[in-house]
Amino acid sequence: MLVRDVIPGFELFQPTTVADAVALLDKHKGEAWRLAGGNDSLDWFKERIKRPKYVIDITRIKELKGVKETAEGLEIGPLTTLTELENNPIIRQKYRLIALAAGLVASPQIRNSGTIGGNVSQDARCWYYRSGLPCYRAGGETCFSDTPVGMNREHALFGANRCVAVSPSDLAPVMMALDATMVITNAKGQRTMKPDEFFIGPAIDITRMTHMEPDDLLTAIRISKEWAGAKFYFEKITDRKAWDFPLVNVAAAIQVKDGIVQKSRVAVGAVEAKPRRILVAEEVIQGKKIDAKLAKLAGESVSHGARPLNYNHFKIPLMENLVTRAVRDAA
Repeated sequence: MLVRDVIPGFELFQPTTVADAVALLDKHKGEAWRLAGGNDSLDWFKERIKRPKYVIDITRIKELKGVKETAEGLEIGPLTTLTELENNPIIRQKYRLIALAAGLVASPQIRNSGTIGGNVSQDARCWYYRSGLPCYRAGGETCFSDTPVGMNREHALFGANRCVAVSPSDLAPVMMALDATMVITNAKGQRTMKPDEFFIGPAIDITRMTHMEPDDLLTAIRISKEWAGAKFYFEKITDRKAWDFPLVNVAAAIQVKDGIVQKSRVAVGAVEAKPRRILVAEEVIQGKKIDAKLAKLAGESVSHGARPLNYNHFKIPLMENLVTRAVRDAA
């Protein structure tokens, strides 16, 4: 009999520096779990599906918190809460896309404890996987969603490779739209990744959503000043107005001069295991003055290559309409 709602025992560490946290992750590589806001982690523990031997609580590491403006742009600590992002004056003035997305995550209670690092790194929400069934993502030999009777209305339109789960993050497409730089630290040193490398699909590794190794720690997120003051748009569609994950979301950053698009980045989420950058929509509007007709053309272009499942065909027009509105209203 599987016991639920009782968290299995583990050894808890609470480091106060990045160096100590990284040393612990290196020492207990593959057996340790990083804990920040805990909104996702505690669900896993409570259901006894994830049973780490060691939990490393990083919430006491002050250097991982806060927002600061730099000569290059903006640096955000991964422990910065979603509420702080929503209300930060620098973000609201220059990088409003982050505030727009952060303010739509879940509920005020979750935004008060949930962090940007946790949001961009969260695991898939597929209910078969979350229920502990032996699917491909959990190390099994089947996908319970991708069957004639599988429930898959929230699942992937693109990039399916055995697993059809999607990225549930609202901040992940924002990172793609702003071309963020993810700073990752481990015992060997520090490295940086762009979003198209940081976020991965099942063809690269079916067991995780990001490129982070078990001994890695996300230590900063950097946004270039190139996007400060651009035209921004974020929207997500959910089954419920609050406390819900996106069926589809969209993030857009567009630079306009004299009414003409100089540069743009558009990304959608919840249609693939990673945020999907819409290069074709960017190409459609590049060097042009945006009107309703051009925005509609950009929106219609995004569904090329989509492979809907039994119950998620509705995501195609939903995605097209969101991109149309993002391009039209941002510019």
